[in-house]
Amino acid sequence: MTGTMTNFFNAMLPQNHNGHNHNNRLAVPTQGVKVNKAPSISSQYLATTSLHGQVAVVTGSSRSTGAAIARCLGEHGANVVVNFVTDSLAADEVVQSIRSQGKGGAIAVKADASTVEGGRYLLDEALKTFGKVDILVLNSGIMGSKTLGDVDEAFFDTQFAINVKAPLFLAKAVAPLLPSHGGRIIFFSSTLTTSSAVSPNALCYLATKGAIEQISRVLAKDLGTRGITVNTVSPGPIDTPQFREGKPQNIIDSIARQSPSKRLGEPEDVAPLVAFLASPAAQWINGQIIRLDGGAVV
Repeated sequence: MTGTMTNFFNAMLPQNHNGHNHNNRLAVPTQGVKVNKAPSISSQYLATTSLHGQVAVVTGSSRSTGAAIARCLGEHGANVVVNFVTDSLAADEVVQSIRSQGKGGAIAVKADASTVEGGRYLLDEALKTFGKVDILVLNSGIMGSKTLGDVDEAFFDTQFAINVKAPLFLAKAVAPLLPSHGGRIIFFSSTLTTSSAVSPNALCYLATKGAIEQISRVLAKDLGTRGITVNTVSPGPIDTPQFREGKPQNIIDSIARQSPSKRLGEPEDVAPLVAFLASPAAQWINGQIIRLDGGAVV
């Protein structure tokens, strides 16, 4: 090598006290160069995942995936509103779990988040206790299963009322409350919206999830002007009672084998992603539909 490249590599070689190269390994010259220490706990990169002092409302969070999300947000320092409809004992257990961590606070609020009125009540209780709302996680929903021949208006209306109308109007209600440059709205969908393994009985369920994905994209443009991010988490099969309902074990095993890990996802696989999207570290992630299926579809 000659010329510029030779000079470059010569400059990179370590020097001895006489200024001569003492071996042929590439190294960054240390003389006169300040070497940064390993980042401390106060590093700006570490601090951006903290939710300390923020208030998160998680719909349907007394059990399963919602409970895992609530606990994870609390572990990151958030004050969490744990929402339930019937199981107060389960909600109280989640609240105590969060409080026992000593990082974030928590309250349990009975409210039917599948209705517009219930969603507003949930926000009112959050404001009464914590004085603000920074994060809304729209976890609750239902999974109806009917083919076209069995779908009637009542079934269709129920699916869309709970899975689309309620989360949309809850997002509308929380939008004026969220802080600019830091507010977060996180919707939930399903990887079935893009899967070739979709079954005919998922007609209305997937129609609602497709609607949610488009709502999320549009709101990201709308609320993004205020620095509020809107994203959708789209899990694959998660091992919950709702997922297992009505499925024989051989079908569940077959679905699990589709993953490279040969298992179903767990609620604890979903929660860290939600916590990340809620954090300041995710400020540049907006309008995204993030698939979470362990590599079942790549």
